[in-house]
Parts: sequence; C-alpha cells; structure tokens
Amino acid sequence: MEVNPSVPAKTVPEFIAYATANPGKVNFGSGGNGTPPHVAGELFKMMTGTNMVHVPYRGASPALTDLIAGYVQVMIDNVSASIEHIRAGKLRPLAVTTATRLKLLPDVPTVGDFVPGYEASGWQGIGAPANTPREIIDKLNEGINASLADPKINARIADLGATVLGGSPAEFGKLIADETEKWAKVVKFAGIKPE
Repeated sequence: MEVNPSVPAKTVPEFIAYATANPGKVNFGSGGNGTPPHVAGELFKMMTGTNMVHVPYRGASPALTDLIAGYVQVMIDNVSASIEHIRAGKLRPLAVTTATRLKLLPDVPTVGDFVPGYEASGWQGIGAPANTPREIIDKLNEGINASLADPKINARIADLGATVLGGSPAEFGKLIADETEKWAKVVKFAGIKPE
C-alpha cells in the first residue's frame, strides 16, 4: 500500500483518518476492475469503512504512472513493480498487505498491524489435471518443495518481494478454497461485475 508523497499520511492510521476526513475525494488506482490490487483496495475499504473512489486503468503501469504524478493518491500494487520508485522517493510505502513483513522492506509494517485481520497476498501455484495419478502428484510436489527450499531460489524470490510457501497438495487445495470464499465476499461488497 503506497501513496504519492504529497499525501499527508505517513502511516496506515493517518491514511485512514485522512480518507475518513475526505470521503469520496481520495482516489485509489488499480490495473483494472476485478484485478487483485482492485479487490485488495476494496477489502481495505470494507474493513476500514473508508469511502475512496476506485480509478481503474488499463493495466498497472498507467496506474502507477498516475500515482507517481499525483492523479491518484493511493495504490495497492506488487512490490516488485514499485520498489525502485519507493527507493527513489517517488512513492511512500505505508504498509505491506501480506500477513508478515517483507524481507525487501523490513521497516514497513503490515496493514494487519493496524487493521486486524487484513491480508491480501498474491500467490502462484502449480496444478495438474484432476485425473493425474497420485504418485505423479506426490513426485511433482516433492520436487517443487525441494526447489523452493533451495537457498538460491529462496533468496531470488525474496529479492522480488515475495515469500515462499511450500506445502502439500491438500494444503494448496485449502488455500484455493479459503481464498475463493474470502474474495467472493469482497467482490459482492464492492459490487464488482465482469466486463
């Protein structure tokens, strides 16, 4: 969660107070309707009761450009896209949306430190067709987890602002089910419709 440096808020509580004092006047950009940054912003609105205006762009890059220019005040974006702008002082990070702090930004708190229960993390996984034999699934899972445990791979993933999550196929299935339920509630709250 990052803001243009012209925004007076330097912390999440200050931002909530700023957005609350300026209902409908704080614009949050995203790469488009229904994108992960959009629904993460809607989750923030839902959990804080703030009234921000969503400004959808045709991709994250134009949204980020307008955030830097000050046309929108806040954006939730992938840290890999924003880190150089943060380092250059063109953007101010208020918090990370993950459950824990990132190694890449160790001094930046989580949104959940101020908004209990808030967490919005992108994740990626590998799937296989439903009829794939169990022994093949187990072998793939073993190899993937071994790769993710490799210190070089782990360090590279951390450099990109991500966190490694290994685990079993059952744990991955539970993650998918839990995330689907969570984000369906946010989509309903925000009234997001497919375009």
